[in-house]
Amino acid sequence: MRHLRSLLFVPGDRPERFAKAAASGADAIILDLEDSVVPDRKAGARAAVAEYLASARDLPVIVRVNPLSSEHVDADIDCLRAVAPDAIMLPKAEGAASIAALDAQLGDIDPPILPIATETPAAIFELGSYRACADRLAGLSWGAEDLPAAIGAATSREEDGRYTPPFEMVRSLTLFAAHAAGVPAIDTVFPNISELDALGAYVARARRDGFTGMLAIHPAQIPVINLGFTPADDEIARARTVVDAFAAQPQAGALALDGKMIDRPHLVQAQRILALAEQRRDRSS
Repeated sequence: MRHLRSLLFVPGDRPERFAKAAASGADAIILDLEDSVVPDRKAGARAAVAEYLASARDLPVIVRVNPLSSEHVDADIDCLRAVAPDAIMLPKAEGAASIAALDAQLGDIDPPILPIATETPAAIFELGSYRACADRLAGLSWGAEDLPAAIGAATSREEDGRYTPPFEMVRSLTLFAAHAAGVPAIDTVFPNISELDALGAYVARARRDGFTGMLAIHPAQIPVINLGFTPADDEIARARTVVDAFAAQPQAGALALDGKMIDRPHLVQAQRILALAEQRRDRSS
């Protein structure tokens, strides 16, 4: 699956919202069968999701199933056998063992899997294992809601919205685990849907730190997320200058550019920015 900037959650029992979510500008939508759907509405949600998956669609559709430990997951997977989604999001994943367990249940369908990799204390210690199943992953994301509840923390965030030290560490470990596995690093949701300026700052930090996309919970968040994860024109121009400078001196390990020394890590970063810009151009054409 292509790299995704914005992945928008939609409750699986609200089919009237599916088309609106797909038209929001999100790079993918996540039809949710887990937290946003109460138990007595899960059967109806499965039917609605299956019907939507059977129709023509113009962007990737991911389905979040219930956790492997849930009584609902078998029915979730059964409903996806005839209409496989573009990817499956697995909540409360605990490393490569969870991916193998889900694969065993999926049988002869094999959509890529996007784990939410930090929702239990045990999951933190399994983050490095995702390298062993990288070929099955659509990316790696994390959660800042279930984990505080699991350990009795009062909150995962400071008053200004930043994460407290334990959860900032979890975010960082997920980021490095994703890059170690060579898969997209997807930052978690920003819960304050009315604070778009704060969201913009959050997205800027995420991209600065190395995340490649983000989960969203409301269509209003999509333009901010897409803009934040799209290289600006001045970034692209600077990246081209760096690439051209090394192309002109292919034997150089380091060189001077605009009065500053740059070396191979700068070239790698510039190449990454240009590749990202090319992906965005292909997507919009």
